[in-house]
Amino acid sequence: MKKKFAIPAVLFGAVAAGGLLYYFTQADSFRAAVAAAPPPPVPVVAGVVAQRDVPIYQNGVGTVIAYNTDVVRAQIQGQLISINFTEGQTVHAGDLLAQIDPRPYQAQIDQFEGNLDRDQAQLTNARANLARYNQLGDKGWATPQLIETQKAQVGQLEAAIKTDQALIEAAKVQLSYTRLTSPIDGVVGIRQIDVGNIISPTTANGLVVVTQLDPISLIFTLPEGVLPQILKQQQATKTPLPVLAYNQDDTLQLGRGELALVNNEILQTTGSIQLKATFPNKSRELWPGELVNARLLVTTRHNGLTVPASVVQQGPNGAYAYVIKPDSTVAMRPIKVAQITDGEALIDAGLKAGEQVVVDGQYRLQPGTHVTLLHGEAAEEAAAQQAQQATIP
Repeated sequence: MKKKFAIPAVLFGAVAAGGLLYYFTQADSFRAAVAAAPPPPVPVVAGVVAQRDVPIYQNGVGTVIAYNTDVVRAQIQGQLISINFTEGQTVHAGDLLAQIDPRPYQAQIDQFEGNLDRDQAQLTNARANLARYNQLGDKGWATPQLIETQKAQVGQLEAAIKTDQALIEAAKVQLSYTRLTSPIDGVVGIRQIDVGNIISPTTANGLVVVTQLDPISLIFTLPEGVLPQILKQQQATKTPLPVLAYNQDDTLQLGRGELALVNNEILQTTGSIQLKATFPNKSRELWPGELVNARLLVTTRHNGLTVPASVVQQGPNGAYAYVIKPDSTVAMRPIKVAQITDGEALIDAGLKAGEQVVVDGQYRLQPGTHVTLLHGEAAEEAAAQQAQQATIP
């Protein structure tokens, strides 16, 4: 018969205690290892602070107006017998737009010319009689009174001829008014009256409106505080200041012109100053009545510091940027922005030329975060994703 050996309970307790101690020891070591492991670097797109000459603009909102606008009206009354333009047509100064029936005015000229011929014939006869009376007077056969009367008749007929000639000239002017012509180069609008109707100087809307589109004008406003800077720059350069016109969302430049006028008074209700610029407009990208954004170039910042606009971040204390340090960590740097134009920010303070800054990927950063730089297609893809997210309201 085999003997059975019993393991003391104390030995079991010792083994169990040792196992638990080993478990907790290894768990603490694992947690310490996990806590000690640094987080992976954050991928970002980087850019370099550039230094170059930067134009400084003052931005305002304005309305495009025609350089000249003329309402073609009749100066005489008559029936329209022809319309010689198509709505929207480009016309030149002197082009025939419509014709009023000229026959009544031509008949008036014929009448006055007939009166002139009659008076000229009578003057010829009166001058011949005066010559004969003078000869008879020399011989004592004609009285001085008869001679003086004949001289008066000659003078009267000469005055009548001058009157006839004046009436003919006035009638020819009236006849010329039967041709309604364009006073300027421009584009005709919607026709206001049709053939066969009677037109007169009192016709409310006239025949048509002609607007001159090349050149074209832009009236815009700026805060009155920039007026001294504008005047100073005008005096310094002695040349018109450039003005750029953009569409309402600032994505397309519509034209480049010159400042023509700073209005002679400030609008007290808005505290702004009106300015007028002139633009060449051969391509007709500017149209009367169009609302555009105006940029007035007032000066140029030499050796200005620039970064992509996406570098600039906004926080509770103002604008800042993430600067990449030599050890591949980032620091949050407060900055002062002078202007943001065409996707580029001009920096007044906070950055230095040549420093690396984060262009994309800021949402995962905080001061001290390690970063890795994306290049090539990866950087382009990250930039595209940021642009797409920026369009989401």
